[in-house]
Amino acid sequence: MSEIETTTVSVPGGSPALMLAEFDNPTACVRAAEKLRDAGYKHFDTHTPFPIHGMDKAMGLPDSRLGWIVFTMGLTGFSTACFIIWYMNAFDYPIIVGGKPALSFPSMVPVCFELTVLFSAFGSVFGMLGLNKLPRHHHPVFESDRFRGASDDKFYVSVETADPKYDAERTKDLLASAHPTHIEIIEDTQS
Repeated sequence: MSEIETTTVSVPGGSPALMLAEFDNPTACVRAAEKLRDAGYKHFDTHTPFPIHGMDKAMGLPDSRLGWIVFTMGLTGFSTACFIIWYMNAFDYPIIVGGKPALSFPSMVPVCFELTVLFSAFGSVFGMLGLNKLPRHHHPVFESDRFRGASDDKFYVSVETADPKYDAERTKDLLASAHPTHIEIIEDTQS
């Protein structure tokens, strides 16, 4: 087995923030995520140029809560539309046209549909931003020059030093057992 190149990205006054392992293929990246999950690590992430089927399971991530957020917001939009239409027709502007009742469902469909879609769209955008803790304008991984490959042809696994299981040597050995091409310790400029 060849020696894995290890570097440290040092910055003045910086403290270690994470360990970054680089892989040449998605299979090795998935295996590294599985090893970290099985070892009990919680604060780690994968960075890939495209979505990898099975990565959520390899990382031990639960199903997304975004669907429930969108459903709740859609139901809120539908209920809001029904209430607004009822209020307008019954109290605010009660005009009976052609004997039509105050709550005529066929006339309600367009408004209910539009508000359901509008609230669902807002729920999905803001729910996604909230669940992903975005916007985050700085992340220590951006200190690495090698990380530019994450949007092209390289696959990365990063383990944060804040993880309770993190120990520099044990984490490095665990990542090395997944056969990365490079391991890097990155220090945070914002600490």
